[in-house]
Amino acid sequence: MKTLSIIIPAYNEMDTLPELLRRVDIAYLPEDIKKEVVITDDCSTDGTKVFMQNLPQERYIVLFHEKNRGKGAAVRTGLMVATGEYILIQDADLEYDPDEYELLLKPFLRGDADVVYGSRFMGGNPHRALFFWHSIGNKILTFVSNVFTNLNLTDMETCYKMFRREVLLSFRDKLESERFGIEPEITARIARGNFRIYEVGISYYGRTYAEGKKINWKDGFSAIWAIVKYNVFSN
Repeated sequence: MKTLSIIIPAYNEMDTLPELLRRVDIAYLPEDIKKEVVITDDCSTDGTKVFMQNLPQERYIVLFHEKNRGKGAAVRTGLMVATGEYILIQDADLEYDPDEYELLLKPFLRGDADVVYGSRFMGGNPHRALFFWHSIGNKILTFVSNVFTNLNLTDMETCYKMFRREVLLSFRDKLESERFGIEPEITARIARGNFRIYEVGISYYGRTYAEGKKINWKDGFSAIWAIVKYNVFSN
């Protein structure tokens, strides 16, 4: 029996986390794969922490930050305890659909992939129409990342990144990003490792800022610096 570790960073996600966990619990996986759900609370102030403290320990690994540090830090904390043969990052905000885990796993199960990215910009799955300039920003960041990594990704900024455990262990202890720079940092470290990388088309149920979306234009500039830093100046 193999395990898929699902890493969920959470900060003030009380409106969506209970439903997200319900969907994770019922998401289909092939019969020889089980789930390990690892949730990191990044010092939430809206009831998320209390909700997580009451989750059954036999079903979830629950971790807590004593101060708010950012998505990257919450992801890194979760990755340090993940034990699965496959590891996936899952946002807590319902923008990404756990029913598509099987799509992400297929290239692994066929023996083709070491890393799979779920792309919001390929395939025919449902996409909510939101934020033209946000989508342009994502494409610009992906383009700049591709220039440095020599990859031809369509969606470097996607949350859905799945790895074989051996891939994760090759760079896990080097990860530094505290906030949204975790996406270009992971991509840079994967590209340096010459792993077999695939993309699959996924759905995207985006949120507005009124609905709790957190990333903003300032994070775009930080991501540009992260692309340069982790492709040029970092080991």
